[in-house]
Amino acid sequence: MNKKTWLITDSGCDIPAGWEKLHDIDIMPFSIMIDDKEYWERLELTPQEFYELANNYSGIPTTNQIFAPRFEEKFLECIEKGAEDIIIVLINSAGSQTYNNALQARENLAAAGRLGNTKIHIIDSHCYSVCYGYAVIEAAKKIKAGQTAESIVAYLEDWFNCAEIYLLTFDLRHARKSGRITAAASVVGGLMGIKPVISMIDDKTTVIKKARGEKSAVEAAVDVMMERMVPGTPWLMLRTTVLEAEDYMVELMTKKTGKPPAVESYVGSAVGANAGTKAIGVIIRGKPRR
Repeated sequence: MNKKTWLITDSGCDIPAGWEKLHDIDIMPFSIMIDDKEYWERLELTPQEFYELANNYSGIPTTNQIFAPRFEEKFLECIEKGAEDIIIVLINSAGSQTYNNALQARENLAAAGRLGNTKIHIIDSHCYSVCYGYAVIEAAKKIKAGQTAESIVAYLEDWFNCAEIYLLTFDLRHARKSGRITAAASVVGGLMGIKPVISMIDDKTTVIKKARGEKSAVEAAVDVMMERMVPGTPWLMLRTTVLEAEDYMVELMTKKTGKPPAVESYVGSAVGANAGTKAIGVIIRGKPRR
C-alpha cells in the first residue's frame, strides 16, 4: 500500500475491535503482565478476557511501555512505503514514558539521516482510552477526505485541549494500588458504599463528588458533566463489567444531551490495569484549557 499520510496510535486508545481496519489505523499494542505471563493487548487479550484474568489475580496487572526501537521500526516501515507524513497519537505522557520514547525514536532516525522528507508528528493526547481513540477515528476520516496533515494535527490538538474524562470506580483496588489514579487514594470506597466521581483532565485526577451507591454516583456524574459539557458536542462511553450502572449512564446522558454516545467501547487492559474492572468512563468536550 502506498499512501501519503499514515495514522498510528497505541492500544491504550480502546478503539472498538475491527474499527482500526475500517478506518485504516495502525495500532501498536502494549504488553500486559498478569501473574508473570505476558499478553499483547488486542492481539492476544480482549477486554473481556482481561477482566476475567484480572479478577482472578491477587496482584495488580502491569503495562509495559512501548520502547524507542519499536517506534523506529514502525516509522521506517511507513517511510519505506512512501509516507510523506506520519501522525502518531499516544497515551498521556503523564502516565507513560511511551510518548517520550517516540520522540527519542524520531530523534535517532533524524540523527542517522533516515527520515528523508517524511515529517513525523508526535502528539501527546494528555488523556486515556477512547478519549484519544475517538480523536484518532475522526483524524482517519479527515485523511480519507483529503485534508492536510497540518489541519489534522490542529484538530487533534484542539480536541485534547478541551476533552475531559469522568470516571466512576466501583472497586478501588486497582486504582489505589497502581498509584496512577491518585485521587482514588483519598476515598475509603468500601466503607458505607461510597462511590467516587473522579475527573481526569490532562495530568490531574480529582475526586469531585462522592455518592452512596452506584445509581447515585451515576446521577452525580451526569450533573457535573452537563454543567461542563459544551452543548451539542459529542460524548463517549466506556464500559467494563457493571452493566446495570453502565446502561443507566447511557440512558441519562442520552436523555440529557439528546443524542447517544458517538463511540461506545470497553476499557482495555492497558487502561483497566489502573482503572480496574468495575468502572464507567464518560468523555465530554469542555471549554479550552490552553
